[in-house]
Amino acid sequence: MQGIVTGASRGLGLALTRALSERGWSLVVDARDGDALERAVAGLDGVIAIAGDIADPDHRRHLVEAAGGPIDLVVNNASVLGPTPLPLLGDYDVDALRQVYEVNVLAPLAVIQLALPRFADDARIVNLSSDAAVEAYETWGGYGSSKAALAHLTAVLAAENPRLRAYAVDPGDMRTRMQQDAFPGEDISDRPLPEESVPGLLALIERDLPSGTYRAGELAGVSA
Repeated sequence: MQGIVTGASRGLGLALTRALSERGWSLVVDARDGDALERAVAGLDGVIAIAGDIADPDHRRHLVEAAGGPIDLVVNNASVLGPTPLPLLGDYDVDALRQVYEVNVLAPLAVIQLALPRFADDARIVNLSSDAAVEAYETWGGYGSSKAALAHLTAVLAAENPRLRAYAVDPGDMRTRMQQDAFPGEDISDRPLPEESVPGLLALIERDLPSGTYRAGELAGVSA
C-alpha cells in the first residue's frame, strides 16, 4: 500500500506515519523542517522523507511523483494556525489570512488534483479538520473557516469521485505545538497525546466507512 502524509515531523502526522509504517505501508512524507523530519522518521521502514513547504507547487509535484502509483492514500495533515495570539476577525490581517487558506485549503486540494490520476480504486483521502470548522469560537475565525472550507471541498470531492473514499476528520484536542501556540502560557498537559487520535484515523483508512465528516474519538472502537 502506497500513501502520502503531509506534516509528518511531529504531532499527529508523525504518530500516524509510525502506525502506518508498522502496518507495512510505503509512505512519502513531508514537513518544512528537513532536519526535524529526518530525525522523526529515522528507522521507519518504507518511509521516504521530502522536506519542503506544502504551499510550493514544485514541492507538491515532487511528493506525488515520489509516491509513484497506484496511490492508495493521501493524508492532508499539514496546516498552519495563523497569527498568534489569535486575532478577532475584525482585526485579522487579510494577507495573513490568505496564507492560512493557501496552506490549509488550496494546498491540500492541489495535492489531491495531482494524485487523482494515480489513485488506486477505492483510495482514501483523509483531510484533517477541526471542531472550529463547525463551532463559532471567538478568535478562531481564520483557522476555523479554512477548515470548514476544506471539509466542504472534501464532501464535493466525494460526490465527484464515487470510486474514492474522502473523509474530513476532526482529531480532537491534542497535546501538540499548535495547541500550545493557540493557548500561549496555558498548561495543556491535560490534552491527550496525538497517538490517542490515531486509531480513529486508522478506522477511516482500513475500514469501508462511507465518505463523510467524522470525529476521530468516535471511531477508535472500529479500527481494524
